Amino acid sequence: MRKTPTTFTSIFEQEVYEGLTAHPKRLSSKYFYDEVGDKLFQDIMAMPEYYLTNCEFAILENHKDEIVDLFKADGSAFSLFELGAGDGKKTKILLRHLIKNGVTFDYRPIDISQNALDQLEQSLHDEIPEVEINPIQGTYFDTLRDIGNSNGRRKVILFLGSNIGNLLHPQAVEFLGNLRNSINKGDLLFMGFDQKKNPQTILDAYNDETGITEAFNKNILVRINKEMGGNFELDNFLHWEVYDPETGTAKSYLVSKIGQEVWIENLDLEVSFKRWETIHTEISQKYDDEVVAWLAREAGLKMTTSFSDREDNYKDYVFTK
Repeated sequence: MRKTPTTFTSIFEQEVYEGLTAHPKRLSSKYFYDEVGDKLFQDIMAMPEYYLTNCEFAILENHKDEIVDLFKADGSAFSLFELGAGDGKKTKILLRHLIKNGVTFDYRPIDISQNALDQLEQSLHDEIPEVEINPIQGTYFDTLRDIGNSNGRRKVILFLGSNIGNLLHPQAVEFLGNLRNSINKGDLLFMGFDQKKNPQTILDAYNDETGITEAFNKNILVRINKEMGGNFELDNFLHWEVYDPETGTAKSYLVSKIGQEVWIENLDLEVSFKRWETIHTEISQKYDDEVVAWLAREAGLKMTTSFSDREDNYKDYVFTK
């Protein structure tokens, strides 16, 4: 591998450089997402193997009355923030019910993908035009300050899809602690946590036979080729998923099938891969009540209630300061 002094035109370039010159190699799953990646993830959520979506749909649909009652609390106006909003399909269950019940609120979806936000805003204008929407583009971490400095309204923060599972426990505690510092007494966090279950069910969800998840995982290489002048050959890499039922940790890798050299023009970087060398791309943590309660305590949050699907495969928890 040849390292050369370089300047970076984006955080994406910097993190790719740092990740591919690290040992072992790594790339962040947040860079799966662009116009192509957004569509692939929507396809993943529609797969029968990807149980998380249907579980959370069921929770929101079956418990929408109780959830909306929680959100509207004393009847004062509030801002509904959503971290990693995506296409908002699940959230629309709650948005429709809030409008139906005459609740005063505005919706502030946050996403790293401007494309996803644009599509969400258009779909809401078409489907639920009564919703006041104020999109925010950025990462979760960048936008915590915006949440903390919001308009003085009470805040409800949604974090659906078990996206917190992309963080290791120490990172999750730090993230939850930052969220705690962004809210006030009376504000709520409503957050999805995928539960521990049959290990094969979890593996199937992240390694479907149709190859959609593989394409999603490899989209980060496509982006490097397109945006940085890379020459990754996608067929030279294997998508690989592992799950440890003891720790509840699922991990995704790209594994080099051959010894090879990859050139990235914008970074003036040549990356060497040994045969079967890995790039770690994603973690998807699974939980139980004890682990979630521990995370909350460590972050200075109080778990007040939770909602589950019928099989307890997935839970949405509610936290306060």
